Amino acid sequence: MSRRFDLLVFDWDGTLMDSTGTIARSIQAAFADVGLAVPNDQDARYVIGYGLNEAMQHLAPGVDDATIKRIVDAYRHHYLSGDHALLLYDGVREGLDAFAEAGFEMAVATGKSRAGLDRVLASTGLGRYFVATRTADETFSKPHPAMLEQLLEVTFTGADRAVMIGDTTHDLQLASNARCASLGMSYGAHPIDQLQACAPLAIFDDFPSLTRWVLADG
Repeated sequence: MSRRFDLLVFDWDGTLMDSTGTIARSIQAAFADVGLAVPNDQDARYVIGYGLNEAMQHLAPGVDDATIKRIVDAYRHHYLSGDHALLLYDGVREGLDAFAEAGFEMAVATGKSRAGLDRVLASTGLGRYFVATRTADETFSKPHPAMLEQLLEVTFTGADRAVMIGDTTHDLQLASNARCASLGMSYGAHPIDQLQACAPLAIFDDFPSLTRWVLADG
């Protein structure tokens, strides 16, 4: 049976791993540590998917670089103190197994740093599924298309043969900017109405639903 896609590109936080709450709380704690106004939960969740510097600059426009570095350092301290307890969403391992068995190539495009992604790939054992990965400290932050374009290049995949899967508008806009299709996950950082405005092919409430769709229609 012919299929639509050869490459499945996944965001990490809020798509594969249930980490959005921890990220938002770590952002808020970091701002409190440096004595700046603490972002509300909606604003803290909005920047998930950006690179760390871009995220903090968005939340604190006009703040000098030295203060941004202090916020980033404080964020890392808070996040790393709790990341050992983070879990994958239900059905992720089974879904990735099914995609691999079906012959899909898989990749990751994430706002994490390279060190952060490598750490979590090792701790979860998921690294074996992905033929390529890109992080926000290696190229432009989402939604700039470079991250996805580089994954297409190294996997020799045409834009029309890849789909980006993520929980934020940054992920879906990344796909659009790279001329790729996208699929949304409603359980992560951004609300479903914002995801719908980006016109993904479909939006899913859990990972098993995504898995069934991809195996049947992807």
